[in-house]
Amino acid sequence: MEALIALFKILVFPGLIFLTFLGLVYEWIDRKAVARFQNRIGPLYTGPRGFLQPLADFIKLMAKEDIVPKWADKLLFSAAPVFAVSIPTFASLYLPMTGTPVLPPFEGDLVLVICLATFYTITAFIAGLASTNRFSTIGAVRAGLQLLGFEIPMFISVASVAIAAGSLSITTIANRQAIPYAILQPLGFAVYLIALQAELERVPFDIPEAESEIVAGWLTEFTGKKLAFLRLSADLRIVFGAGLATAIFLGGGSGPVLPPIIWFIIKSAVIVLVSAMIRALFARLRIDQMVRGAWKYLLPLSLLQLLMTKILLVVV
Repeated sequence: MEALIALFKILVFPGLIFLTFLGLVYEWIDRKAVARFQNRIGPLYTGPRGFLQPLADFIKLMAKEDIVPKWADKLLFSAAPVFAVSIPTFASLYLPMTGTPVLPPFEGDLVLVICLATFYTITAFIAGLASTNRFSTIGAVRAGLQLLGFEIPMFISVASVAIAAGSLSITTIANRQAIPYAILQPLGFAVYLIALQAELERVPFDIPEAESEIVAGWLTEFTGKKLAFLRLSADLRIVFGAGLATAIFLGGGSGPVLPPIIWFIIKSAVIVLVSAMIRALFARLRIDQMVRGAWKYLLPLSLLQLLMTKILLVVV
């Protein structure tokens, strides 16, 4: 019986099916919010107020022809969408959405999920190179460049929280927040949000997929089911990125009256809205501006937050 319950949690709630549904909901929230910020309507006709539009887009892509380029590395090209969906899904199973994660928490699971986030960018890099298309290759190189620029500040901002909490367990960090770390460590929280925007390759950091420059970047040669799963993986990454911010900066599912899962979704949705606002208000940066911003501003700010955390721990 325990095995069936564990399987249900992994596959249904709060596992794969629930995460997929939540990712599609967050995509709808993001698209509607960006549209409102830009004085547009956004998805409207498919389902109530366009609620089913992300699902309709996924089904449409699943029905399209699946083409593999003649000169592509077929093994890597076909494996990339599988890894792209699996990585954020597996990482999300360590988030305490219901108060406890689906997979057993342990001291160091924070390090594991951060490493998994890095593997996704590596997957995008390999997928672009495997396509053997000039636009895909350029997009892959840009994705790798963004990885180098923004992973380090993000890691340091997360490390500041772990040091303050005295733990490398996501669940433990979430449970030790009498006051959310977003208030106690505003610099680290801001750095995380900006780095998350870059990790998700969203405006103003959509440089690896710049449509006006390199068609669709590393996604250029993907069609049909492969493209559907890659688009789904982007939604799952939003769930994971917003969920991790909720767990380590906003106290996880803690809150009055409502169940933890409801508070977790509400807080994560707020992160999605902030991301949508950034996407609506800014234009794409140039590559040199992106690199300069990461190394000249985000890295020093994250180091400053780390130093302040250490000083406060010594003083207090």
